[in-house]
Amino acid sequence: MSILIDEKTPVILQGFTGSKASFHAREMIAYGTNVVGGVTPGKGGQRHLERPVFNTVKDAVEATGATTSLAFVPPAFAADCLMEAADAGLKLVCTITDGIPAQDMMRVKRYLMRYPKDRRTMLVGPNCAGIISAGKAMLGIMPGHIYRRGNVGIVSRSGTLGYEAAAQMNALGVGQSTSVGIGGDPINGSSFLDHLMLFEQDPETEAVVMIGEIGGPQEAEASKWVKENMTKPVVGYVAGLTAPKGRRMGHAGAIISTSGDSAAEKAETMRSFGLTVAPSASELGTTVAQVLRKNPARRGAS
Repeated sequence: MSILIDEKTPVILQGFTGSKASFHAREMIAYGTNVVGGVTPGKGGQRHLERPVFNTVKDAVEATGATTSLAFVPPAFAADCLMEAADAGLKLVCTITDGIPAQDMMRVKRYLMRYPKDRRTMLVGPNCAGIISAGKAMLGIMPGHIYRRGNVGIVSRSGTLGYEAAAQMNALGVGQSTSVGIGGDPINGSSFLDHLMLFEQDPETEAVVMIGEIGGPQEAEASKWVKENMTKPVVGYVAGLTAPKGRRMGHAGAIISTSGDSAAEKAETMRSFGLTVAPSASELGTTVAQVLRKNPARRGAS
């Protein structure tokens, strides 16, 4: 098993015929993702990458049975794109787009709440690398070749550190179940906690790596939940140990603004709730391997 997506998940792309969407759609198809079509308003009825193009998400869902989309839509139009996807009944939407105004994301999150929880669209992103279930399906822009099928889940605010963790684990013979980039914006669609809950329920996942950044309360909230609810070991890491207070570092949400927002404070919070914290980014893989050795029933690779 894996969380969120597998090789059978029917996927569409919003903004399908654009250059970036086309490039990554080809990569996704080559990886084995079940891409069944795409949406570009005004181009409905055409074919692109040997797949149908539709004017609306609703048309695409009705014709293809898609449950999931990857959105490659410019920031100014992203909110409408995400709300359209929710109205069409998609279960999962991942948006790569960087630079979506925070006020637009507030509007999107409030819009999603109009639907009951069992029919509410899960949003991953924005400003993220996407989702990959190793060896099965890819929904995003990550380099698929660095992942190998296994039993360790990854959830990260930083896309590139997610790649780095996977590469280090693979070098040690430890594979991944699913890796999720939740994005680094101040307001994102889903949190560490949302995905840790899914990893806890997934019988294939035997340990999880949670990679945070400076800024915001997500890491502390997730760590508290891990201590109280999670049966699987969690390895934590927080990027930005040398970041000065008040300086935004890369992601829009990566800024130390209040007490508890710094990397050192977050790392200490993780430790206080029982997580094993990697000392540095270069030791993510070895830390995971050590944790798996302490839990011999948890193999870490298949």
